[in-house]
Amino acid sequence: MKPSTQDRTEGKLHEVKGKVKEGVGKVTHNPDLEVSGNAEKKAGKVQKWIGRAEKAVGE
Repeated sequence: MKPSTQDRTEGKLHEVKGKVKEGVGKVTHNPDLEVSGNAEKKAGKVQKWIGRAEKAVGE
């Protein structure tokens, strides 16, 4: 798998995991889990963006 594709795939995975953690944190009133999920979601978005940039540059 190309690095750009791998970054986009892993980024999407982190985004989804972050959304789930954030949602569980809200439901259980656990602010630490909510913040952790939000951070993971944002990290996933950044990683996905890096994958797009690598693809545009041509790796």
